[in-house]
Amino acid sequence: MTALLLLPLILPLLAPTLARRTLDRLAPATALWVLTASALALAGTCVAALGALVLTGLLKLPAFAALGELVHPLRTPSDYFVLPAAMAATGVLTVSVWTLVRSAFRQARAFRNARTQADRRPAAGDLCVIDSPDPDAYALPGRPHRIVVTTAMLRSLGPAEREALFAHERAHNRAGHHYFLAAAELAAHCHPALRATRATIRLAAERAADEAAAEATGDRRLIATAIARAALAGHASPSTRPDFAPAATSGPVPQRVAALLAPSEKPSRTTRRTALLLVACTVLSVAAGTAGVVDFHHEVEVAQGEEGP
Repeated sequence: MTALLLLPLILPLLAPTLARRTLDRLAPATALWVLTASALALAGTCVAALGALVLTGLLKLPAFAALGELVHPLRTPSDYFVLPAAMAATGVLTVSVWTLVRSAFRQARAFRNARTQADRRPAAGDLCVIDSPDPDAYALPGRPHRIVVTTAMLRSLGPAEREALFAHERAHNRAGHHYFLAAAELAAHCHPALRATRATIRLAAERAADEAAAEATGDRRLIATAIARAALAGHASPSTRPDFAPAATSGPVPQRVAALLAPSEKPSRTTRRTALLLVACTVLSVAAGTAGVVDFHHEVEVAQGEEGP
């Protein structure tokens, strides 16, 4: 049981490398779905494994075994390993919950402030212009969706580049990319390795919006120029937007510009197989975690049903 529960804690270490390869080998919109689903599955299995380890350690103690209506404390073949593992799992879960709650409050406050600021300004359709000396532009979720742009950002771009920037942000709102970014943020608090995967998911969302905007405008070079100029204008400007509000200036902009200007290539069968490694890693983690939790439940049932000495 314990060995099975360790696999979901180890396999996410492969996720950052596999996620980058997946993004390189799949269409950005497809990669975004695959990466987000894998990150959530890996995170959920990791939390389940940590919880099972914590409960295993607690039910080995007579007081908690009595609370769980066990006839005797839970018996495991590796007592010298289980208790330290349970203590470590307790510490990891405590830190994860604390950082997640703190991040949730911070993100909720940032979203509330951004939404209040946008709602106070007159909007032209979905476009909301804020008077600010700091160049910034982002897609703000909510009802209705908004494209928030500062006057400094508008002054930094030409008319065609502004429309390209708006097309990019509209693509974010239309595809609901804020849900993917929020899911990536949640997963990042469940396992340290998934923090790097979070950055790849953010890049995938920006790449997907780049491609959608290029298709809408019919000019890939214009989109590349617009996001490059917007990033140069806003690179030193502080931003108070929530992390799940996507922006054209996010992520490694040179990599995004290069992808827009590079000739599109159809993924080969080999590259598709390489991208499937992340899916295989996720499936293995889920299978091992499920088997470990089922085995733990079986051991608890045995301890509840056996007669004491």
